[in-house]
Amino acid sequence: MGDLLLVRHGETEWSVSGRHTSWTDLPLTQRGEEQAKSLAPLFADRTFALALTSPLGRAIRTAELAGLYGAVPDPDLHEWDYGAYEGITTVEIHRTRPDWYLWNDGVPPGSPGHPGESPTEVGQRADRVLSHIDKALADGDVVLVAHAHFLRVLAARRLGLPAADGRLFQLATGTVSRLSTEHGRPVIAQWNARGN
Repeated sequence: MGDLLLVRHGETEWSVSGRHTSWTDLPLTQRGEEQAKSLAPLFADRTFALALTSPLGRAIRTAELAGLYGAVPDPDLHEWDYGAYEGITTVEIHRTRPDWYLWNDGVPPGSPGHPGESPTEVGQRADRVLSHIDKALADGDVVLVAHAHFLRVLAARRLGLPAADGRLFQLATGTVSRLSTEHGRPVIAQWNARGN
């Protein structure tokens, strides 16, 4: 059984300011590009049975700069749909909903085509990804390049936890985390590793 490597895309302007970013396709900042490039040595001597990326530009660019050429976009790796909270910070949300917590409450619907998602709905997408990559993991390592909240949910689901337990896994921009197995069961082998 191969390892599952999770790569969070490099920094964007909104990741710096804490604005919820799902479908708004912002480019990497200069620092975000440097973060992505710094990951390349971590992948230089590895081969992957499968490499997938979110369809959004910030993830695709991170994969390219990290040397993960040929990563295939998968729409299920899209970030959590933040609905009406797209582009808004948690501090701003708390002004009108002081007890709001993404992991319990989800988000209200946004503009047409962006209904928002609950933790359970994001977990269902994560489960589809895990089902899709299962055969490839039997053949070797798999790498996924995507977004913080989605990858946190995916990690929880891989470990057999509820989707909302993704709240337990802080994930920094431009990092690699590795889920492996021990005695046939999924474990966290490395979290938030940075390149050179």
